[in-house]
Amino acid sequence: MSKKEKLIERLKQKPKDFTFEEVIQLMGFFGYSIVSGGKTGGSRIAFSNGNKDYIRMHKPHPRSILKAYQVQNLIDDLKERDLI
Repeated sequence: MSKKEKLIERLKQKPKDFTFEEVIQLMGFFGYSIVSGGKTGGSRIAFSNGNKDYIRMHKPHPRSILKAYQVQNLIDDLKERDLI
């Protein structure tokens, strides 16, 4: 099983310790990168794949662990795009 597949399976399990660093890695596997500037300032983060498709979320703070609703929203966003 590849790193990408392991990370996708981990996300689908809805772990309570999924980190923002893992989100960045996962989004990179799908060709998304963080967009800087504009409306994404502060804790609001946008990932773009270069095709004007954006996935937005709040960056968790002060710790880098996502809350349960953020994990679910990420799963929903990825399923909506048929990525998982």
